[in-house]
Amino acid sequence: MKKITNQTKGRIVSAAWQLFYQYGYNNTTIDDIVELSQTSKGSFYHYFGSKDDLLGSLSYLFDEKYEELMETMDPMLSPIEKLLKMNQELFLMIENTVSVSMLSQLFGSQLTTKGEKHLLDPDRTYYKLLRRIAVEGQQQGLFRPELSINDITKAYALYERAIMYDWCISSGNYSLCQYSEKMLPLFLDGLTN
Repeated sequence: MKKITNQTKGRIVSAAWQLFYQYGYNNTTIDDIVELSQTSKGSFYHYFGSKDDLLGSLSYLFDEKYEELMETMDPMLSPIEKLLKMNQELFLMIENTVSVSMLSQLFGSQLTTKGEKHLLDPDRTYYKLLRRIAVEGQQQGLFRPELSINDITKAYALYERAIMYDWCISSGNYSLCQYSEKMLPLFLDGLTN
């Protein structure tokens, strides 16, 4: 499953995550999702075998945010400013629309799945945007020359996953945005000249 381009599928995913956030995963039924998305059960089962299949779709909801950022981000920002902006936007979205338990379930599903690990899919918009920013930074001599584009991209993605994971195991008892706003510049200093 790549970017959510189908309108019906996108409506189902958006409705599901809105309901999961509002009422919790266990208290949301497929009927609730179908009703809010104004689709049918047939459409739901065309795209998803079960409610559990929606867990992996959260990373694609994140990618929709990145698609929007790719179009609206000021090209005059430095690569570091772009990474800070990406992080701020993602973590703000998570704090406002994704519960700690849902993010925890997403991480759990990625640990136990035998199939595709959506969070690590190199074709996600997230990784394409990160690579583009890393290339730009390397061309400007901003990042340490011994680090490859892959090293920079992977390190940044690891940083974000680590912060989200810690936020989950800490039961969301701190602001994801505020903590990362303080820590990400320190982390990025280690990648730059």
